[in-house]
Formats: sequence, structure tokens, C-alpha cells
Amino acid sequence: MANSRLISVEEISKHSTAEDCWIVVDGKVWDLTEFAPEHPGGPQSETWTAPLFYTTGTVVLNHSPVILKHAGRDATTSYSGIHAPSVLPNNLDESKFIGELDTSTITDEWVKPPPEATPQFQLHEKPPLHTILNSRDFEEVASRTLDAKTWAFYSSAATDCVTRDANKSLFERLWFRPRLFRNVRDVSAKTRMLGREIGLPLFVSPAAMAKMVNPEGEKGIAKGCVDAGVPQCISTNASYPIEEIVPCAPKSHPFFFQLYVNKDRSKSETLLKHVRSLGVDAIFVTIDAPVPGKREADERVRADESLATPMSGAKATNDKKGGGLGRVMASYIDPAFTWEDLPWLKRCWKGKIVVKGVQSAADARRCAEEGVDGIVLSNHGGRNLDTSPPTLMMLLECHRLCPEIFSKLEVYVDGGIRRGTDILKCLCLGATAVGLGRPFLYALNYGQKGVEHCIDILRDELETSMRLIGITDLSQVRPGLVNTAAVDHLVDSTEDHPWIKWRPTARL
Repeated sequence: MANSRLISVEEISKHSTAEDCWIVVDGKVWDLTEFAPEHPGGPQSETWTAPLFYTTGTVVLNHSPVILKHAGRDATTSYSGIHAPSVLPNNLDESKFIGELDTSTITDEWVKPPPEATPQFQLHEKPPLHTILNSRDFEEVASRTLDAKTWAFYSSAATDCVTRDANKSLFERLWFRPRLFRNVRDVSAKTRMLGREIGLPLFVSPAAMAKMVNPEGEKGIAKGCVDAGVPQCISTNASYPIEEIVPCAPKSHPFFFQLYVNKDRSKSETLLKHVRSLGVDAIFVTIDAPVPGKREADERVRADESLATPMSGAKATNDKKGGGLGRVMASYIDPAFTWEDLPWLKRCWKGKIVVKGVQSAADARRCAEEGVDGIVLSNHGGRNLDTSPPTLMMLLECHRLCPEIFSKLEVYVDGGIRRGTDILKCLCLGATAVGLGRPFLYALNYGQKGVEHCIDILRDELETSMRLIGITDLSQVRPGLVNTAAVDHLVDSTEDHPWIKWRPTARL
């Protein structure tokens, strides 16, 4: 930046009001004064929202209580807990950059936290990483150490959480049928997904605003996936822009992008063009969230109105329904996106297309007919429609009603997977790979190292299970290695109801 003069703490401290507001972020001094009068509620408004978000180059800033508490002070900790480092320098006019902080003038008084300010991330006592033995351990630690809103947002599911819990419990009703007395000394869990070689048959499912868990956010997940060759699917609602996440891994590392189609289709087109320019060659278009579900635990905890996502422009707020981030940050998603729009999507995206959120054999068959490259059998982690079918039941339904799809596209399962045995059961039943969302978010509580440790745990469990059922690579998986009898009666045998013939008459 052109202006590189040193600014003393004494001078910065003079600019500590809404009418004259300077803040320091990463050693750089910024003037945010002119944005205070633009907010209709004024500097004391209870409704001031996100301090910063941007979409396709447009910046919108509003003073929130968080920013005003840091006026004339260093706001790096609070800012970095919410925004990517590049947001201010990339999107503010250079005239708003005052200069560099003169570190020689820093005093003990100036570095004290501002009155009533609460750090975005508080240090909690976590057990040493090496004591974490499985993905449920990560979850248990997260339940005790994440702040209340973060835990509510990620752990919550729709209404009574029946589907969320069934996603997990149904795996316990399938039994292995081992074939033993074989040489299982050397085992490999490598496979291919969408034409790319991957180190394990799993990927990190897209999830919003990972910086709520840890300041490393999606960048920490990306770095944690590199050594194991595990793909990461980046959410439209990621807390970092995609151009900051992809460079965290070598160019050969597989990334996918999850798309929520915007009501303003031109914004989706612009975003997809940008994603493609970064070398990403596959998108996961989400169809199971035309509207957000009712997640009561998330609604009960007030949202931090300074939260915003850089790629979608979504921002947090609170209203009479509560503070549900999943609800208020989904307002841009187009509920009118249908099968008829797939030709539009194919015109503006020349890479591979995976449809995420398939919940019936009929839709799975339609995806194959439309020529997409893959489907994700998923119910959004039970977060949208409660009592929608568990993911394992969907997989079995596809075998019963549309078995031909398994030779036409790749099938992924995402929901309820917590163990290596869960992964192996899905693979034996025809899945190409599986997605895990919450386990990696909870592992991110330990940063990049936590993600690496979670992958190591899943690898060890999967490879051990492979040896114990008598296989040494994934070309040997087959349905005969799994007993599904305990759940077969739950699987539909027809696309319509098997015996109720009633049909509705016209109603007002």
C-alpha cells in the first residue's frame, strides 16, 4: 500500500468514537468512520449487523457493537475470528488505509481488552490430541469447549433430530460377513473419485463458516487433508473465499465446490466462473435445501451479528423467530431451482456435476437420465426435513428400485458416518466414497493437526476392518460381505405407497 507512515498508539487512541473510528488489524490502521452514518439505526442501534461482507467486489460495512468497542484499539483478534485476512485490503479503498502501527509506542494499557468486549474465541482446556481415539471423542470435546452458539449451530438438526440420530444408528443394524484365512498383510484403501486418485474413499463434506470452530477455518481443513490425499468440498458459505483455500494445498490436490444456486442467477454464474479459474473441476449442487429446516437449538442461541460469509454475502441477524444461522443465512438460495434448470447449470459449468441431497430412488434415476456425474445420498445431516430417510436406507432403496444407476454414475453417501466400519459398509453396498461433515468440524477444534488426526483414525479403522473381513483393496468389496436383513423390511419396494390407493381430490 502506498501509505506506509507509522502511526502511534497515542494518535490511534484519539479516533475512538462512531464519528471518528480507526481500528488496527494485523498491524495496519484503517479508518471506518464514514460508514457509521450510513446505517439507518445510528451508532446505538440494536439492529446493526455484520461489520463487513462482500459479493463480487462490492463492500458493505456497518458498525456493530463489536467494532465500536475496538475503535481506537487493536481489533485483530475479533476481526480474524470472523473475516479472512484479505477482506479489508482487497475491498476497501486505499484512502481508508492510514498507515502501519508503530509497535514501539504500544503500552500495557492500550493492549488491554476493551470494556465488555468478549473474544470471538476463548481458550478452553482441551485434552491432548493424542488422547482422542475416535470421532466421537472429538465430538465430546467439542460439546464442552466450543462456545454455545457454535455448538448449537453444528450439532443441531431439524425439529426432533430423528433423522440425524437415525443416520448413525442404522449402521449398527448391519452386520459383516467376514471371509477369513487369507493373507491380509498389505492393504490399500486408495481409490478414484470423479477421475481423481484419492488416498481414502472419503471426502470432507461442505459446511458453512468453519472459522466459528477455529480461526484456521476451511484453510486448516485443506492443509489437514493434503498428506492423506483426501478431497475437500468447499461450501458456498465458507468463511474464507475459495481463492484463499485452494492455495493451501498443492495444485494436484482434489477440491470440489458445493453450490447453492442464488436467486440472482448471474451471481452464481460469476461465482462458478471464478471457481473454475482456480482449477476446481467438479461441483456439488445442493438440492435438499430449497428452504432451511427448523433447527431449534440453533434458534435458541442468539447469533453474533458480525458473522458474514464472503462468497455468498450472507450475514447473520436475529429476529422474532430466534437466531438460527442456518435459517437467516440461507435467504439468498433459490427455492425455484428445478430439473429444468440443469441445462442452464451445464452451460455455465463445463466440469463435472454431482447432485447433492438425493433422497429417493426416483430422483437418483432422474439424475442418471440427466447425465450427471454423481449423486450424494444425503439428508443434509438431518438438518432440514426431520424424518426424511436415513442415508443407509436410501442406498438400499437405490439397489432395490434403480440398480442400473450404479453403472452410470458415482454414488456417495453422506450422513451418520463416524467409524471406519461405517465407511466399509457403504463401500460394500456400492458407494464410491463417503462424506463426513461434523466429524471434521469437531476435529478442527484442534486446528490442522486435529484434521490430520481424524483422518489417521478413520484410515486405521477402515484398514483394520478391511483386514478383518478378508480383503486387501477396495476392488474386493461386495454386498455379500454385509448382512442387511435387520433393515431390509424398512426399504421401499415401490416408488409409490405399496398398498394405499387413496388420491386427493381438488381442494380450495
